[in-house]
Amino acid sequence: MTIQEILKKLHISQLNTMQMAAGKAFADDSNDMVILSPTGSGKTLAYLLPLALSIDAESDKLQAVVIVPGRELAAQSVDVLAKMGMGVRGLGVYGGRTAMEEHRAIVKHKPHVLFATPGRLNDHIDKENINTATVRYLVIDEFDKCLQMGFLAEMNKAIRHLKGVRRRCLLSATNAEEIPDFVNMKQTLVLDYSDYQQTSERLHVNSVACPEKDKLPMLCSLLRQLGSGGTIVFLNYRDAVERTWKALVSQGFTAVRMHGGLEQKQREEALYLFSNGSATVLVATDLASRGLDMPDVKAIVHYHLPLGEQEYVHRVGRTARWMNTGEAFFLLAPDETLPDFIDQEVCPFALDGKEYPVPVPQRTTIYIGKGKLNKISKGDVVGFLCKKGGLTAEDIGRIDVYDRYACAAVAYDKADALLHQLKGEKIKGLNTIVERLK
Repeated sequence: MTIQEILKKLHISQLNTMQMAAGKAFADDSNDMVILSPTGSGKTLAYLLPLALSIDAESDKLQAVVIVPGRELAAQSVDVLAKMGMGVRGLGVYGGRTAMEEHRAIVKHKPHVLFATPGRLNDHIDKENINTATVRYLVIDEFDKCLQMGFLAEMNKAIRHLKGVRRRCLLSATNAEEIPDFVNMKQTLVLDYSDYQQTSERLHVNSVACPEKDKLPMLCSLLRQLGSGGTIVFLNYRDAVERTWKALVSQGFTAVRMHGGLEQKQREEALYLFSNGSATVLVATDLASRGLDMPDVKAIVHYHLPLGEQEYVHRVGRTARWMNTGEAFFLLAPDETLPDFIDQEVCPFALDGKEYPVPVPQRTTIYIGKGKLNKISKGDVVGFLCKKGGLTAEDIGRIDVYDRYACAAVAYDKADALLHQLKGEKIKGLNTIVERLK
């Protein structure tokens, strides 16, 4: 399989300069690597493509470990690897389920690449659930955040057991104050693209003056005017996220929320609905500012001012990705001013005063109660929705098939008719439940 064929599966036309440099360095150099590049510039693909090309897909051995700071980044990295269609198996281990369940998954799937949070990685190493002797490649994604979250001791412990590692690759959007001791800087190639494709060149930043301390009325008006493109609203506190999300839902917005107080399943479902176009607004803490691959985010709204420059960089990095343009909005109460670290032009933005309806999402996610264990494939789902549901290929977005069920994003305006038409229908001769994913 050629690189161009892989990129076509990912709906990417070509690699950017940073990604090509990373791929060449990975292939031509035996040294460790540190890649510094802005959020949204494609660092995941920059390491994952050359790594996957180096994996022996015919073997059942674990060959690479990717350490990540959180479960969302692990899950999305697994998804990117699967979409590449190279036959390289990936698995995420990050808590939210017992280590025994994950051990069963390791035994069943025989991953070539393990995406792991530091604590859970050590858990599996201690229990001898993985064979560390066969691991040849080590990647630490967002290593600056791993250090900030206090994972240095856990990473050092894990790396001491990965004695067969030949190549190390560290990635970050911002430079860490210090590089960990387990990277020999004398033998490390640093690819510094921190000034490359700066988001600021493609990002339009606006300030919106709120007449009162309560910003919610202005937020609702702004979201109506922005329309149905995906918007992330950032707040600094969990309880504020809950209040804002509930207020938006009560006014008819198709909104989801994400913060650290939610269970893993709730966070994953919210991210899933937003990323496939079934929700127009994601209300979130800075948990949603890093490690999430959402290429179609139209706008970022700072409901609360970012706490620091790094938080700001990662927030706005959710939009204007892959050379697209994006918008960012600061909602400023009467007593608020822009932070000093904002060094780009910020334009005053006034709403046009028109009465806009609450935007509707482009898609609705349909749940189908049969999955891989029933030998259901994505092709089966497409055939089911088209032949028995009357949809066309253009009406269908993202499809995911899991062990016991499948999900499909379908055109919002055709969902009601689809559910009515599929009532009582079978998929591959099997009775099944078909309903909206709520």
